Amino acid sequence: MSGTYAPRQLLLALDHSVSFAREDFLSGPSNVAAISLVERWPDWPDRIVALIGPEGSGKSHLAAIWAEATGARILSAKLLSTASVPGALATGALVIEDLEPVDLDEQALFHLVNLAREERTYLLLTSRSAVASFPIRIRDLASRLRAVPTVTVAPPDDTLLRSLLVKLGADRQLSFDESLVNYLVNRIERSFSAAHAAVQKLDHEAMRQHRPVTRALAAEVLRSMST
Repeated sequence: MSGTYAPRQLLLALDHSVSFAREDFLSGPSNVAAISLVERWPDWPDRIVALIGPEGSGKSHLAAIWAEATGARILSAKLLSTASVPGALATGALVIEDLEPVDLDEQALFHLVNLAREERTYLLLTSRSAVASFPIRIRDLASRLRAVPTVTVAPPDDTLLRSLLVKLGADRQLSFDESLVNYLVNRIERSFSAAHAAVQKLDHEAMRQHRPVTRALAAEVLRSMST
């Protein structure tokens, strides 16, 4: 990424929107395998694949890109039920978002996986943890999940972290200069969630204190977040 950013300025908003368009996805070494999987569909290793990554790593963005390309429906894992399975597969492609072992309807997921196989539909599972490691009571479901090919999003490198901070600021109508971005990158944890938390807190404090987003404000925010 170039060494120049938009000049420092204050553009506050009460809320913010996030674009899930392909051109707004930030690519880097940590997610190259994930975006490659999405873009090479239908040349997949299997009709059912899992996308694993920490919170804030872009799984929903990737799922939205894939859904746009395939006509897939997107269903929260919390809403998955046996009754919902047949209709969910109606378009021939489905995303199950935020699949986690807690409160998982194993019977519904088992039915979904089996029906997807029978009808030769495509299924993308997203989760923060490896689906193969879920403590599943239904043995056949556990076996099926262990066989699902998995792509993992790794923590961001410094270049991607810089780009992410700039994008998160832009989503909130905040422009970060190079000095501020470098300051944050050198002080926050190398993780997607840390970047999201830092920008959210900066935005909140800028509005609360009626101050521009500067290194001085960032220093105060990071101190408060570490205590």
